Amino acid sequence: MKLIIGLGNPGAQYARNRHNIGFMALDRIAADHGFTSWKARFQGQIAEGRLGGDKALLLKPQTFMNLSGQSVGEAMRYLKLTPDDVIVLHDELDLAPGKLRLKQGGGHAGHNGLRSIHQHIGEAYARVRLGIGHPGNKDAVAGYVLHDFAKADEDWLDDLMRGISDGADHLAAGDGAKFQNAVAQRTAPPRNAGRPAPVAKTPPAPEAPVEDTRSALQRLADRFK
Repeated sequence: MKLIIGLGNPGAQYARNRHNIGFMALDRIAADHGFTSWKARFQGQIAEGRLGGDKALLLKPQTFMNLSGQSVGEAMRYLKLTPDDVIVLHDELDLAPGKLRLKQGGGHAGHNGLRSIHQHIGEAYARVRLGIGHPGNKDAVAGYVLHDFAKADEDWLDDLMRGISDGADHLAAGDGAKFQNAVAQRTAPPRNAGRPAPVAKTPPAPEAPVEDTRSALQRLADRFK
């Protein structure tokens, strides 16, 4: 069984915040893969279903970002899971908008949600880092992540959510390459996708030689003109 966690803050006022991209990803997976309705449990909202034939539990902690580890730790203990069974989807300032990277273990890089999870279960869990870009000034980060995505972000955000859902079976199975490929098919399709094949140009037919109707005497005379 996999415990797949999306990070964010509870409440309608935060629903479209950049910080809530983890919640958004789980909502898309639940809707596309026929998971149960969301219900309250483990200090969060959970939905149950199957990914790639195996059971999976989606968890959106409702403790606010800075205390996410409380919810994650409670769920892990009850389900008797290890950090190897846990996958966390979260916003990533150090990736360009729409980019995605996988990471197994390691530090929290100052992310308060990951910091809290580290405190409760350690660092040996998998992360899906979802790029939201950086405001350019560290003093502007708090306002940036707690601000809604701009209208101009809607297309790439929808492509990213669709790609994550497309690859969710592979993510749960631990096949990172196939998961990333599924995402790339949505976010970076081949340059010639949907374009008609170029039409081969037919070379022009050679011109037929012009028949010389001059007499032998005329040809000889023309040579000495």
